[in-house]
Amino acid sequence: MSNHPPKILFLYGSLRERSYSRLLAEEAARIIEEFGAEVKFFHPHHLPVKGQVEETHPEVQKLRELSQWSEGQVWSSPEMHGNITGVLKNQIDWIPLSIGAIRPTQGKTLGLMQVSGGSQSFNAVNTMRLLGRWMRMFTIPNQSSVAKAYQEFQEDGTMKASRYRDRVVDVMEELYKITLLLRDHTESLSDRYSERKEKANQETTETAKQATR
Repeated sequence: MSNHPPKILFLYGSLRERSYSRLLAEEAARIIEEFGAEVKFFHPHHLPVKGQVEETHPEVQKLRELSQWSEGQVWSSPEMHGNITGVLKNQIDWIPLSIGAIRPTQGKTLGLMQVSGGSQSFNAVNTMRLLGRWMRMFTIPNQSSVAKAYQEFQEDGTMKASRYRDRVVDVMEELYKITLLLRDHTESLSDRYSERKEKANQETTETAKQATR
């Protein structure tokens, strides 16, 4: 069994100087570090729009390397027009389901958080939950939605004591525990019959080609 600290990557969905989705992610990162995790952030300020540049762009490579490094991820987005922001979606779009034999997201755990300017909503976390499924990630059941986020943070960027912060602690605790439980079993849990069958067919075809040469 692995005994190193769980590796958790944080992505957030706003470029504003005082970004509440980033502040929420930073608060969550401090909490999960206290549980014992190792934390890294990807800062999206210089990430080009998907399709604008080649995949060899340094920021794209940095994002993909961090995704491969991680054993779990946290996505934090503002809710804008009833959905996640383009800033967060752009980061997810740059992470492919596979890079050769490497799968940057498959089998990793995922925790979801959102901030709203008005009343509490769950549109953004619901969208992220759908995206997590398509990225073949194990999205934990708990989630955090912070309403009127501008009221929930101190001047120094830390969260005020509240039921919203309590929920963030709940989410990070659950993510930490589930990551510990799943990380050594990712290969087995994400092994699929259809992929084994496809690989076997490819090997059979290649063997037949070699035999006729």
